[in-house]
Amino acid sequence: MVVQVNMLDAKSQLSRLVKAALAGEEVIIASYGSPQVKLVPCAAAGGLKQPGALAAALPDGLAARVDAAFSEAVDQQVAQLFNS
Repeated sequence: MVVQVNMLDAKSQLSRLVKAALAGEEVIIASYGSPQVKLVPCAAAGGLKQPGALAAALPDGLAARVDAAFSEAVDQQVAQLFNS
């Protein structure tokens, strides 16, 4: 279903129009009867779904070296550099 509204109506009915767009309706906002914009939902953000998802893609041994770079011993060495 296509819904076309003018600017003034869109301002006063924005939340209803957003719900309609999220429900799959095509929402057009017009100015003086001429279509100007289409209200559409944003695409879901892609990316990692869980922590550590890239670990399998790392070269052998890299994950261990990265983990070692954030060890307690390294933290102490960095603290000494700042305190000296």
